[in-house]
Amino acid sequence: MENSIVYHGSNVEVSIPRILQNGFYKDFGYGFYCTSYEKQAKRWAMTKKGASVMNRYEYMPRQDLKILKFDEMTDEWLDFVADCRRGIEHDYDIVEGPMADDTVWNYVNDFLTGRISRKQFWINLFHSSDIQRWLRGLKYC
Repeated sequence: MENSIVYHGSNVEVSIPRILQNGFYKDFGYGFYCTSYEKQAKRWAMTKKGASVMNRYEYMPRQDLKILKFDEMTDEWLDFVADCRRGIEHDYDIVEGPMADDTVWNYVNDFLTGRISRKQFWINLFHSSDIQRWLRGLKYC
């Protein structure tokens, strides 16, 4: 298996990644969020107060890790994200796939609260001008 490089944008150097549980439910639940895209990590770092720090890690795939990968947004992806945002924990070591930008974040919340149906979620998503800004290829590690 080939090693790959992943990045984490922050306002501090993170030499040893840790999973912090702070009551805030993200797309893939608690975790240390990384991306294989250096540019995306730089954007994340710039959203933090203080310095912008790009952390770079070498990732070596392992057969013993339980991995869930979403190649694209699907109903299964939406259900997984909805469960994570509800605080339902999963037992995956790594989850990889698209994450929501601000607009899509709102659509997911509207779906969670019942303000829109599943069908309306997909209609809103594919009619959104923000679809081009979807963050793809992100890794939860």
